[in-house]
Amino acid sequence: MDANGADLGPSEVAAGAAIAAARGTRVLLFGPADEIGSVPDGVEVVDAPRSIAKAPDPALAVRGTPDASIVLATKAVAEGRADALVSGGSTGAALAAGLFNIRRARGIYRPALALPMPVPGAPVLLLDVGASVEVRPEHLVQYAFMGAAFAQSVMGVQAPRVGLLSNGEEPGKGTPDVIAAHARLMETGGRINFIGNIEGTQVTDGVADVVVMDGFTGNITLKLIEGVSSKLMRSIRETAMRTPRGRAGGMMLRKPLAGLMETLDPELAGGAYMLGLRRTGVVAHGRFTRTGFARAIEVAERAVQEDVVGRTLAALDAAGALRQAPSSDAPASVQQT
Repeated sequence: MDANGADLGPSEVAAGAAIAAARGTRVLLFGPADEIGSVPDGVEVVDAPRSIAKAPDPALAVRGTPDASIVLATKAVAEGRADALVSGGSTGAALAAGLFNIRRARGIYRPALALPMPVPGAPVLLLDVGASVEVRPEHLVQYAFMGAAFAQSVMGVQAPRVGLLSNGEEPGKGTPDVIAAHARLMETGGRINFIGNIEGTQVTDGVADVVVMDGFTGNITLKLIEGVSSKLMRSIRETAMRTPRGRAGGMMLRKPLAGLMETLDPELAGGAYMLGLRRTGVVAHGRFTRTGFARAIEVAERAVQEDVVGRTLAALDAAGALRQAPSSDAPASVQQT
């Protein structure tokens, strides 16, 4: 786990690692030892104070900073000293270091960040939510297959419905790349349950189990959903506290609302999966508290136990959705979100 780059600092990440260790997970923590301080049994600290979380060019920073915490953490996974990577810092740095060291799985065009959104009654998998700002139609097509494979093998959804996010349901709506991806997905011959384009209002309506988009759109979509849900819950609380009658009603609704808030809490998801690498990677949100970081470790551990990487790649292979032509594993550039 990379302890650098989180909004609340390395000590908060270390506190999350301590919670995970208390549950029986061993954590190798890379970060500034003097800021992390003492840790319990089950957490081993590797002093790595250098951070590239704010580097403007993550790929260049990974090449030029071999002692950066995220670089050392990904090397530990690549060398088998750890089973999975968890990062609470920059998405761009984590992805670049993962591509250089853990490396892209054979047949994958580009890794994608996939996040199971905890929508009440209708959980939905979003990808890509920030790995690649610009993509080509073939990347979107593979994301669709990748998301369907993940949803089926990990989330337990049989024949997951896959939608392509656009500005209209008609096949001709969207950017040229979205239109081209739609056409290719319509020609897959039933190898995927593609339901066509969906609009932004349908993302949380249970229309699709998997929603595919480029990383630029996905990152904005994710943060907009999180922001609106957070603002809505705060507004409900503030409105209820304005009058004695509202406060009385609020007391009656406290338990149901607490359950709803817990469901909508971004920390519950634990972070996004870096699908497409040879080993498991999870990127937590930089603003998480120790609870969220502990959850991210739990998510990564479960992914290893359930062989998310192997099962997803096997499903892609069975669907004929892996790239056949060989390509370099090193990223030409990684754009940070």
